[in-house]
Amino acid sequence: MRENLQTRIMLWAGRSAIEIATAVRHGDVKATTVVEEHLHAISERDTRVGAFRAVREQAVDEARELQRRRDLPDLPLAGVPVAVKDNLEVAGEATRGGSAATSDVPAAEDHVTVARLRAAGAVVIGVTNLPELGLVAFGDSAYGVVRNPWNPARTAGGSSAGSAAAVAAGMVPIALGNDGMGSLRIPAACCGVLAIKPGADLVPPPTDDWDRLTENGPIATTAADLSLALSVLAADPSLAEAWRGGRRVEPVPRMLRSVWADDDEVWEPQPPPAGPEPFDLRVAYAPQPLPPGLPVDKEFRAAVRGAAETLRLAGHTVVEHDGTLPAWLGPATVATWLVRAAESVEGLDRWRLERRTRALARAGRVLAALKLDGARSRARWHGYGADQWLGDADVLIMPALAAVAPRAERYGRRGLLRNAQTNIRYAPATGPWNMCGWPAMAVPLATHSCGLPIAVQLVAPPGGEPHLLGLAAQLQSAHPPLRPPGFTY
Repeated sequence: MRENLQTRIMLWAGRSAIEIATAVRHGDVKATTVVEEHLHAISERDTRVGAFRAVREQAVDEARELQRRRDLPDLPLAGVPVAVKDNLEVAGEATRGGSAATSDVPAAEDHVTVARLRAAGAVVIGVTNLPELGLVAFGDSAYGVVRNPWNPARTAGGSSAGSAAAVAAGMVPIALGNDGMGSLRIPAACCGVLAIKPGADLVPPPTDDWDRLTENGPIATTAADLSLALSVLAADPSLAEAWRGGRRVEPVPRMLRSVWADDDEVWEPQPPPAGPEPFDLRVAYAPQPLPPGLPVDKEFRAAVRGAAETLRLAGHTVVEHDGTLPAWLGPATVATWLVRAAESVEGLDRWRLERRTRALARAGRVLAALKLDGARSRARWHGYGADQWLGDADVLIMPALAAVAPRAERYGRRGLLRNAQTNIRYAPATGPWNMCGWPAMAVPLATHSCGLPIAVQLVAPPGGEPHLLGLAAQLQSAHPPLRPPGFTY
């Protein structure tokens, strides 16, 4: 029996969401089989990673119920196992947010994004770890340390640490996370997977959206899966095929009524038989966009140049952006982060919070009292500064990280200085795009000489999600998805 199960794991664990859903819809495999195999993969692999706070064994029963749905042949994510970051409500599960100070009462209903995934046929098989209240770019909390599948001595990033690590290790094809200062892009870059932070008002945000800084978004291994997941989360079927040509495409016939629209006909997302289609954008690249004092690893700079050359060969107009981000933006971003930390702990028992969280919140309260909360600079960057800085480009390529992932430690037991310095030194490049609400994503491109992945960050003005997805697909076509050693798919 065990040998048969392991054989089936080779068939489905590590396969793309589109491949799984197509097979379930066509009756080639049952949703229960897919879910059972992924649960077995978690039991074997997560001891090395620590991605999950809770694994939902009842997912098998939910897959069995899904199998009986009359609309199963119509569901775009039929039988696809998904993981959900533990700061988004999953009915029947406590939403702990990486903290021992939060309530252990199970959520009465799903967050709207989780509900949309379920409506599309996905099965939630677990909730994933994050640092306390999602405040830092590490994966440690009272529930353990999330380790990088590429090197367990290194962090998986944060704050969507468990979600990124679960996808990278082949435990799920898609995971749901959110991004307040890079919390999707940073762990995706650390773990060698794709993640997109949508722009404002595309996907319903988390309950605590950090004063509109935070957006929910998907993590996946392929641009096609990422596009399909984003289309479900946004309830926008025109995004499902955006990876092909960098634009919204209305499906013909239109999407299924029970998932998105008012039509009775069904759209069938097919496994991609060919690569992305050519299209033409003006793409700027900035290998060293950070102000003085924030150097970028030379291999990361080279990856940005390599991505630019790949897109030039794909037919895009590529220009170098030799400017650096405004010097005032960095301090404002840090101040905004700390003030949000202070707001996040309100109503919680401070003595049940970690030392790190208390220190971050204390600094935020001081800044707020001094009216140094970054609000004016944020308004300036959002209102016109980002537009002026980008210029006439459609998309920007820049580093996703400034340095390789730090060691996996219990940073929560350390104070403000150690946490702030480590965060800012290795992951200072993502926050600016939360400050202006622009869509941005991480795309793995190569492997660093130390053995960890290298990712670039793609950024676009509002409404540019299709451009990002299309460019990501072209980059993946030239640089196939990366797999961590020791995790056979």
